Amino acid sequence: MLLVFAPFLTIAQERGVGIRLGEPLSLTYKDFIEDYLSYEVMIGFAGVNSSDYYRKDFESNPPASNAFYQNHSAKKGVSINARVALHEDITEVFEITEGYLMAYGGAGIQIRTTNVNYSYFQNITSSATQPLLQEDRTNFDFGPEAFAGAEYYFNETPISVFAEVGMFIELIDRVNIKGQGGVGVRYLF
Repeated sequence: MLLVFAPFLTIAQERGVGIRLGEPLSLTYKDFIEDYLSYEVMIGFAGVNSSDYYRKDFESNPPASNAFYQNHSAKKGVSINARVALHEDITEVFEITEGYLMAYGGAGIQIRTTNVNYSYFQNITSSATQPLLQEDRTNFDFGPEAFAGAEYYFNETPISVFAEVGMFIELIDRVNIKGQGGVGVRYLF
């Protein structure tokens, strides 16, 4: 029995759930398809884009033809990532004697939302005092991401720690490139 289930036991030890601190801040689930090929799903909170990004969004899509941007506030929204990565064991390169270190790189897709509240005036040319109007919008971003990082697996403890950098290319709404990165920890089971 042990010989039959041994290959599954080694793969099962690589499966992990954890938290990723950074952009986006996420809960993460990672599992291996093959020895050096993994998939990962992350659900969390996305950061906001620059203030110029939201101003341009308002000006390209005003609520009325005579609406004039005043300001906005943006709140973190939901981020969902699905991605795959190729891994390479680099333990010997760094002469690590306890545990092992894997470098990885991959690609995936990302969906992000941001809640934006716009303040604006209408008919600003009028001499009368104009009321400040409000409009709430949900900014929706979708596109590919690319990333690279390293993950260290401890020998005696079912935990791994990782660090990575990458970029997200927004394709829906408008083209925008956003740098990302994070550090995290996973419990392996």
